[in-house]
Amino acid sequence: MSERSDVTIFVCVACRRRTGEGERAFDEPGRALVAALEERLAGGAATGVVVTPVECLAVCSRPCTVALSGGGKWTYLVGDLDAEAHADDILAAAKSFAATDNGIIPWKERPQAFRKGVVARVPPLGFRSFGDPS
Repeated sequence: MSERSDVTIFVCVACRRRTGEGERAFDEPGRALVAALEERLAGGAATGVVVTPVECLAVCSRPCTVALSGGGKWTYLVGDLDAEAHADDILAAAKSFAATDNGIIPWKERPQAFRKGVVARVPPLGFRSFGDPS
């Protein structure tokens, strides 16, 4: 990645969401979310934030899913998102995430979609338990 980033928003673009009956009755909400986020970022919505589409985040039952990640920070995996309803919330969460030392966003600063949609919070590489003497 040539652009410096404080936060990477990984967006799953493989998940399909059922839109009706039939073999082709689905959409790919991650692709729409990538487009919505990139449009807002091009308009200056946030600096230090990069959007990266990924083929799978393995949360297929909760499309659309994103992961907020940053060096030395906990990673948030959040599902059940929508491009139209949540793009601004995702960017707001990315700004809050970037402002933390460890990536843990205080509950009151999390957008509603993040309060309900967190699938996991993963520790950063090299994380040591509070009781770990090493």
